[in-house]
Amino acid sequence: MTTTRKVTSLDVAKRAGVSRSAVSRVFTPGASVSERTASKVREAASALGYRPNVLARAMLTGKSKIIGLVVAYLDNHFYPTVLELLSEALEREGYHVLVFMAAHSTDDVEDVVSQILDYQVDGLILASVSLSSDLADRCRASGVPVVLFNRKLEAEGELAVVSDNRMGGRLAAEHLISLGRNRIGHIAGWEGASTQRDREAGFMEGLRTAGLGLFAREVGDYRLPRAKEAARRMFDTPDRPDAVFVANDYMAFGVMDVLRSELGLRVPEDVALIGFDDVPSAAWPAYGLTTVKQDAEAMVSTTVDALLSEIGGTEVLPPAPLPVTLVRRITA
Repeated sequence: MTTTRKVTSLDVAKRAGVSRSAVSRVFTPGASVSERTASKVREAASALGYRPNVLARAMLTGKSKIIGLVVAYLDNHFYPTVLELLSEALEREGYHVLVFMAAHSTDDVEDVVSQILDYQVDGLILASVSLSSDLADRCRASGVPVVLFNRKLEAEGELAVVSDNRMGGRLAAEHLISLGRNRIGHIAGWEGASTQRDREAGFMEGLRTAGLGLFAREVGDYRLPRAKEAARRMFDTPDRPDAVFVANDYMAFGVMDVLRSELGLRVPEDVALIGFDDVPSAAWPAYGLTTVKQDAEAMVSTTVDALLSEIGGTEVLPPAPLPVTLVRRITA
């Protein structure tokens, strides 16, 4: 069995009649090279089937043009949308995204981030995962900027891009109260998340302002099976809430399925329901979910701007929480 020899930049240089350094400049974004030389090199590369070795170039330049993205889960429809937007935005700036999956636990995240640093990434985006101060210090020592997406740690100098989750929770409470509901429950997400804490804090503020307390509370951990179990515990009883705020849309879909299909309850006649995120499927007629909208495009734009500024050596102030809006549909 014969093995085809890998085409090198030297092969391209010989065919194009240029120096090896000229080939390198053609495939280095922003490098100076004449149109005539670039045309000859690209034609030779195409004929030979040559592809530049990005990692080898990173060793020479110290820049890989790769951004590491760590996500906790992709089953929540908010994150595939965000991943697509982040990839498109970074590619427009000449970067590529390397995606790693991690669980909620800090230990798992730290293992993954340690692996990513071996790839000589230019920056890190952590989407809904946490990072210890020790590992954050290691990233800084390695010259790798880190931006937290949809999560904050309240650490000094951290770059965290979040929506105004507290206001979002308050909007949810005010809307349910405006419908005349007074037995209002909450199905929480993962309690280790800043998003959950802020959303619930705002929700409770809204209830207290109206002179109400929380009628019932369960935890869904941002997981569909857990959210369904929470809904059964909360609503399979005569003394049930007449409204519920679910901490994200993904869980809200499962809650709605339990209410309608298992318990025979009408939404919103028997139970008004509101979620958080405004993922695309929230607008589907089968759900018509009233929800608090996070502006994914604004969050992505803010994240990319902050990360690239840090990569470029510009000190960035922590971004302010981004505005949220209530999107009313048929469930509340």
